[in-house]
Amino acid sequence: MGKTKVLLDTNILISALGWSGKPKVIFERCLNGELELITSPEQVGELKRVMDYPKFNFTEEQKATFISILLEISMVVEISNKVNIVKDDPDDNAILETAIVGNVDYLISGDPHLLKLKELAKVKIVTASEFLGISRWL
Repeated sequence: MGKTKVLLDTNILISALGWSGKPKVIFERCLNGELELITSPEQVGELKRVMDYPKFNFTEEQKATFISILLEISMVVEISNKVNIVKDDPDDNAILETAIVGNVDYLISGDPHLLKLKELAKVKIVTASEFLGISRWL
């Protein structure tokens, strides 16, 4: 069995960039090659947009470096099928599509719209805390 494939939702990536804590621990495990990180051009676009929110106050250098690292350590998948599962936040559907196409084991998120699904097409949808609890056994 290969490495565990994970998709870190945009909110988890933002947390990993801006703060220490569980999202950062998971991102560092991806950096160390312990986990296989999956993303898509759609998610990278969303991440760039969200990083620009004034409340985060990231510098241009921080944003560029983070995107560069993300693209370097991730397998980037092209979304081929569209889903329309999350009606309240259509952007979340691109994350679900990425998880399905990337055949990930875990979608790690802090988004209630996604977390309430729990599982979709064999993808387990968990919080950072839940993943760290599970991943001790992987």
